[in-house]
This record gives sequence, structure tokens and C-alpha cells, in this order.
Amino acid sequence: MRSSECLARCGEFKTPHGVIQTPIFMPVGTVASVKGLSPEEVKACGAEIMLSNTYHCFLRPGADVMQKAGGLHKFMNWDKPILTDSGGFQVFSLAKLRKLDDSGVEFRSHLDGSAFTFTPEINMQVQEKLGADIIMQLDVCTPYGATKEQAKQNDERTSVWLEKCYKAHEAANRPFQALFPIIQGNFYHDLRLKSLERAKQFIKHGVAVGGIAIGEPLDVLVDILDCLKDELPKDVPHYLMGAGTPDYIIEGVARGIDMFDCVYQTRVARNGRAMTEDGEINITNQKYKEDFSPIDTECDCYACRNFTKAYVRHLMVAKEMFGARLLSIHNIHWTLNFVHKIRESIKNDNFMQFRSEFYKRFYNKDIDKATLSVQTLIDAKEDRKRKKLGELK
Repeated sequence: MRSSECLARCGEFKTPHGVIQTPIFMPVGTVASVKGLSPEEVKACGAEIMLSNTYHCFLRPGADVMQKAGGLHKFMNWDKPILTDSGGFQVFSLAKLRKLDDSGVEFRSHLDGSAFTFTPEINMQVQEKLGADIIMQLDVCTPYGATKEQAKQNDERTSVWLEKCYKAHEAANRPFQALFPIIQGNFYHDLRLKSLERAKQFIKHGVAVGGIAIGEPLDVLVDILDCLKDELPKDVPHYLMGAGTPDYIIEGVARGIDMFDCVYQTRVARNGRAMTEDGEINITNQKYKEDFSPIDTECDCYACRNFTKAYVRHLMVAKEMFGARLLSIHNIHWTLNFVHKIRESIKNDNFMQFRSEFYKRFYNKDIDKATLSVQTLIDAKEDRKRKKLGELK
């Protein structure tokens, strides 16, 4: 189903471990665990799919160990779909610990300094052993601010690796694992479009937009999505890698993006931040010491049904790990409920109205529902930052 107002759409993506309703947010279980939470707790939040990381699972405990255990699903007791990132983000984030050439990437382990190599073929073998429902090609994520020549070189390498990944995946004859190509190109329109054009022959199950959410301003993200939105294949899911804040989700959906993931929800939880209908709050602030209302009065997550701001604040101030767990449950549940509301607004064909009302309440800014004013959103985020700083004083 598609919006009549923009490219927002909702649908279903079938996998061997269940059907995913899109748009969808994927909680991140980097090392086969969403930090601090049990699989049952993640399911109770409404999660339909989880993301794990090939690089980290390969290093510890090892792909062979997970294969002997019956794959990621059995190893971590998760019976719903799993997507594994290839480790391409670590090519970006661990740049000082790796060397690249067209054959692959040589890493120095961030754990013990030992050397290992990911060729596209080896990477596919590792993801096959992990047994994820959706697997990603090995790619090169170029940092924000890279020169066009640097971006071009890495894009060409990503394209070379994609073909090798595709051939290795086909040779393994594992049709139940959906391989997604990744579109790179940094923040250069022509490179993005060329990367997509090279990838099109390999887009069978879905396609990912990589190299986003790496420090760029919101208007730069939107500019790149606007560049790609009319060129992405319409009959497969579109995945915006590493994006999971409310503004990135809602602006991505408006431009035809279906899948999102991010560590943001659990990371900010460990610092005492909670996502609410009226914006983010810092639960450790003094004003919540005697606040006996739920984190969010409109939320029905486990934390909000059973505990108060005052109690969660006490836990965080006392550095009790249960506090961070409760906030993680809340933030993941809140985000999944947010994308559920987005799906409903698309079905009811009032997505733009929902978007406008959301920004009015969450960011305390009016926004013309007939436009996608990026600068208004940036201004709203800056206002929020100033208010947060004011709370801390």
C-alpha cells in the first residue's frame, strides 16, 4: 500500500522465520544480543526482526561455533528473522586496523590484534554459517567529508565485491538467504546513481542504502535520499542502514525507505535518556526525583506499566543496571510503536498529516504538511538541544 502524498509505503517481506511488516525498525544485537535484554524482552517490545554483526560474531565466539549450535537463531534463542551486516561498517569505523584491495579487507582484530581477512567469498561463507535470513554484501563505507576521488575508488571496490558476493552466494545455493546489495557513493549524486546502476542486476530480494548516518546533517541525508528515491527498484524492500532516530525514520519513509536499524535506542538509554511523545527527556534530572508518573503516560511497555520516573531515575543515579535495562525496553518499544503508527498512517493515507503532527509535538515545531522542509527540522532539533542543555543547568 502506498501513500497518495509521497513515496511512503507499507508492505510485507516474507522470510523463512516469519513475515516482516514494513516500514520496520530492527533492534541491533551486535554480538548476538541486544545489549542488556533477553530475546523475550525484545519480542515483548514488538520486534519482528533483529540485526547482528558478521565481523563481531566472526571474532567471538566464531562462525563455526554458531554453526555447530544450529546458527544464530538457535544460538541466541531467537525464532524470528535476523539480518546480518557484513562488517562493511567496521571497514569504516576501524579504518586504522585494516587494509583494502580488490580481493578483500585485511583486519587487525580490535580484541587481540590478530590478523584475519574478509574476502567477499569468505564473508558470504561466514554469513551462511550464521544462517541469517537477510545477508549483506561486503562493502566499503566512505566517511563523511571524503573527497570525490576517495568515494569513487571505494564505490568501484564495493561494486567489484558485490559481483563476487553474488557469485559466491549463488554457488552456495542458499535461496532462503536474501542477499542485499549496498548502494554507496558518499554524498555525491552522480556516484550514488552510478553505484545503484551497477547494483541493479544483483538486486533480487532487496537493496540497502549505506554510508548514511555517519555524522552528516539531516539536510544532507535528505538530499541523497531525494537523489535516489525515484531510481530505486519499486518491487523490493529499501533498507537505510544505521538510521533509527525519529527524524531519519520519518524522512526515510517519506522517500520510500522500508527498513531501519540503529543502536541509538539502547545507547542513549544507558545515559539516562528516554524517548517520549513529547520529545526526549533525561530521566536523571533532579525534577524527576519525585515524579511518580510513568516514563511516558501514553506508552504501554513493561517499564511504563510497572515503574515511575522517580524509580527509574533512582536506579540510574545509583548506577543499578536495571535502570538502563528499563530505559532500553522503553526506547525500543517506543520506536517500534512509532513505526507502527507510521504504517497505520500510510494505510489510512494520512501520512503527511501524521508527520506534521509528530514534528509539532516531538520537536515543538510547526511544519507545513505539504512540504518536506528540511531546514525546519534542523531548526527544531537545535531547539531541542538548547532545551536539553537548559534542563541540565
